[in-house]
Amino acid sequence: MKGEVLAEVLDAIAAKRPIVLATNLESGEQRLLGPGDGETDEERVHVSTALRLDRPVTTEADAGPRRFYQPFNPPLRMVLVGAVHIAQPLSVMATLAGYEVTIVDPRTAFAAAERFPGVTLNLSWPDEALESLDLDARCAVVTLTHDPKLDDPALGVALESDAFFIGCLGSKKTHATRLKRLRKAGFADAELERIRGPVGLPIGSRSPSEIAVSVLAQVIESLRKP
Repeated sequence: MKGEVLAEVLDAIAAKRPIVLATNLESGEQRLLGPGDGETDEERVHVSTALRLDRPVTTEADAGPRRFYQPFNPPLRMVLVGAVHIAQPLSVMATLAGYEVTIVDPRTAFAAAERFPGVTLNLSWPDEALESLDLDARCAVVTLTHDPKLDDPALGVALESDAFFIGCLGSKKTHATRLKRLRKAGFADAELERIRGPVGLPIGSRSPSEIAVSVLAQVIESLRKP
């Protein structure tokens, strides 16, 4: 990698901007491409695939020179609103899956370091906390408290962000009531369709750990599926 190309890659990483290094394996020519960039529709698909899967894509030589697309993505992050029981196994599982986890909860009795060792805790009010986290397209937000005073402010910020996943714990009835409140707050149905509620894949989960598995699985599915 040439010095000027390396400098641009490092700048993109520092700015948490997704970028792909496209290398012509025959000539050695290198280009940097962002989401949506590419000389052809096929190349744009290769760039999108590399970024979505977080792994390189190598093309065959059938229709031209072989190319290697190396993605450099911002870190994956997961913001959990509510330091409740489900947040304990979910924060551990998400960390193992490669997410930088932040738990947001102003209630110090819940958001205690001894309950979440090694996890970043943010004790600010949820809307303030999420605004400070600068949510991007590599962020997942999951609300867990069932308390509108905590969940709704967080959802307001998340819905106005580029977060790739927004999910809410609670029954179908609870979620329907939540959507009514958010409509009254000014959010359109098209915006509210981004919210996964009740959050988690329908695998029959019951315990906090099983629910955490279903939630993380749905987050991963949203991230990786085309």
